[in-house]
Amino acid sequence: MLFAISSPGNSLDAALLDKINNKTKPLGALGQLEQLALQIGRMQKTLTPALTSPQILVFAGDHGAAKAGVSAYPQDVTWQMVENFLAGGAAINVFAKHNGLGLRVIDAGVAHDFGARDGLVDAKVGPGTRNYIEEPAMSAHECAAALVKGAEIARKLADEGCNVLGFGEMGIGNTASASLITHTLTGASLEDCVGRGTGLDDAGLARKRDLLAQAVARAALPADADPMNVLAEFGGFEIVMMAGAMLGAAERGMTLLIDGFIVTSALLVASRIAPAIRDYCVFCHRSAEPGHLAQLAELHADPLIDLGLRLGEGTGAALAWPLVSAAVAFLNEMASFASAGVSEKG
Repeated sequence: MLFAISSPGNSLDAALLDKINNKTKPLGALGQLEQLALQIGRMQKTLTPALTSPQILVFAGDHGAAKAGVSAYPQDVTWQMVENFLAGGAAINVFAKHNGLGLRVIDAGVAHDFGARDGLVDAKVGPGTRNYIEEPAMSAHECAAALVKGAEIARKLADEGCNVLGFGEMGIGNTASASLITHTLTGASLEDCVGRGTGLDDAGLARKRDLLAQAVARAALPADADPMNVLAEFGGFEIVMMAGAMLGAAERGMTLLIDGFIVTSALLVASRIAPAIRDYCVFCHRSAEPGHLAQLAELHADPLIDLGLRLGEGTGAALAWPLVSAAVAFLNEMASFASAGVSEKG
């Protein structure tokens, strides 16, 4: 599956750096915000970038392996939390509203019929995946369909004037899926990729590791496995659809706000399909899930914040948004030494 994603290049870097360095501040005094301003100016190919109609997309899907005991919560919590999102009661609702972000929930594959609802996009591929401990989570056809649907969602938002997409997810059992994807694509040990997810105790964590080891042995994927095969074996419909949306968004030059462990597992796959996607990503936070460290190392990423978050839903992206907005604001609005009549360093 081809996506026309090209690196934005560095033709404007000298001019952007000159503009950043001549603001009324010591060189480098705004730290990571300066790198962020440079990145966004580069991806938009302008000295005056603008962030328009920012949206958080929360992709929801169920996992067949959840019934095998890879999570501390029952599978019904997936659809119940989707209802909570639609009612405005979840953390992501609060943070998105507080920071002026649009929010849409995507039913990628929840085992529940919601009907037509405001704020819900029906993109259901199926009522959840199969149990990857016993068989592939989905067929190649289902995997491709979810990827395409994700790309279509992002492209439609771009057509509506959005140029910033934040990514979140909901799916009981999806930290286990993300662990398998991360282990397979990065080569990090399974033990280092598996965390407590929704709050497993020691016995639950040991069981989760054992079940995921069984899944790895069953699939017997090679070290250089095709990323789409990895998704079909271990993914959730929400993870695949996120990867597609990321690819579609990068194709349109949008800024991608990358949340934590599960969202980054989708990005790992997307970056194998189109490596240039990395240039459009802002890594918002460092998750408390241990496997996130392997993901960030693989992607050479330095997140904006580290608050010990492990909720998902896109909450890290929503919380980091004011920093992203501030980076563009200082680039566009802060005075230069010349315009302010302030003497530069001698």
